[in-house]
Formats: sequence, C-alpha cells, structure tokens
Amino acid sequence: MRSYYRGWMLGALALGPALAAAAPKPGERLSFVACPIVRDTRSVPCWLSEYAGETYYLTIQSDVSAAVQPPMLGHRVLVEGVVSDAPRICGGVVLAPVRLSVMPERDGNCNTLLPADDRYTIDFNPRPPGPSAGRLAFAPDRAAPVSPSQRPEGPQTIELYFDFDKGVSFRHPADLVAILERARQIAATRGVVTGMRGAHRLSDGALLEESDSIGQRRAEEVARLLTGAGLEIPLSVGWKDGEREADGVDDWRSRRVTVVLEP
Repeated sequence: MRSYYRGWMLGALALGPALAAAAPKPGERLSFVACPIVRDTRSVPCWLSEYAGETYYLTIQSDVSAAVQPPMLGHRVLVEGVVSDAPRICGGVVLAPVRLSVMPERDGNCNTLLPADDRYTIDFNPRPPGPSAGRLAFAPDRAAPVSPSQRPEGPQTIELYFDFDKGVSFRHPADLVAILERARQIAATRGVVTGMRGAHRLSDGALLEESDSIGQRRAEEVARLLTGAGLEIPLSVGWKDGEREADGVDDWRSRRVTVVLEP
C-alpha cells in the first residue's frame, strides 16, 4: 500500500530532539501526523494527540453536526492547527483553528484510551434525543432571502475543501447547496468543475502527497451530486495536481474542487 507520509518516521527521528526542545508559542502553526488518543471524562470523551514531547487537544467526541469531526482509533490523523493561548483542555494545548484528516492506512498502534481523570472536565450540553441538528445534504436553505440588489452577477467561483485524500463528506452539503442557489441566481448556462490533488508540508519538513487519482474522483463526485440534485446545465469536468510548493501554511487549500458557473 502506498505510504502517504513517506519519510515521516525518518524526519521525526532526526528532528525530534530539536522540536521537543522548543515549547509551542501562541500563533505558531503546527502540522503533524500522529496517533489520536481518547481520554474519557465525566461528560464526553475528548481527543488528544502527542507531537514533539507535547500533548495537544483536538476536539470532543461528537456527531456529524460538529464543525470539527473527531478522528478515529486504528488510524493516524493529520493535524493542521494554530497554537492557541486558551487554557489547556483535557491536559492538552489547544489548537484553534484546527483541521483533522483521518489517514486512510490502518495503524494498529493507534489504540490508546485513557481513563477519566477528575482534573479534566468538559463543558458539554448534549443535544436532545432524536436526529442530529446537522443539515442534511441538499436540505432547504433556511437563510434569509437575498434582495435583488444583492444577487450576484457574472461568472461565479465556489471552492470546496477536503480532508486529506478524501472525497465529499458531511462538511460539504452547505457548499453544494450554495452552488445550486448561485446557479439559480445567475441563471447559469454551463459550469466547469475542476478537482485538485493536494500536497502538504509537515512541521518536520516531510511532504505528504495525496493519491494520484484523488482530483479526478473529487471532481466527478461533485459533478454527479450536483446533477443528481437538479443542476440542469452542462458540466465540464477536469482535474490536475494542486500547488507543488507546499509550505505548511494553509496547505489544506490545495485539497479542493473549484466550481465555476457561467451565466
């Protein structure tokens, strides 16, 4: 199976002591691949990870309506975040904002569960019984109506961003609905859907590259979903590699599909 983080272990061994010596500072960007850790609490489990001798708080266990989806045991996670000056949560330095991508390869070492510790509590208001409050794909938009003076004009570009080496997920329904609405507003006559294969530079200098066909899969999936949801215009579908000069600063933007609508 293809390795998505080639050179990661060698880089970690070579740079580990130097990285561990420097404590993270608020505002510092971090990007690393590591095993997630689950810590139980009296309210809801929290997810942590360790990197360069420090523990980082990632998120709580939640459902699909959450802005940050939790990782999963049995897989490493790509963590992309900014060190916050907020108090530690569950014993971990807070990363905010943070993006998490579950790596596709199985890793049997990623199975750590920590028991509840009275020092760590999570303020958590569980949702009421019943379906999640999260939006369903292509659910009606409850936003306030847009006045004629605010309606867009001319060609429109909308970008959808993806987890590492993944396709459409629960975070994308709002983006897909926005494309449908924008097409209606400008009376679109055709569209261009372009999928991008991304690259990502980790904090230790290692380069992660997505699988060769991921740009194509993303573009075709988005086009298929839009057509199935009633977008009745010709769609030109293409794909290409993303930016190759990955520098670890918002590299997640290279993992995208760009939709251009033309009136």
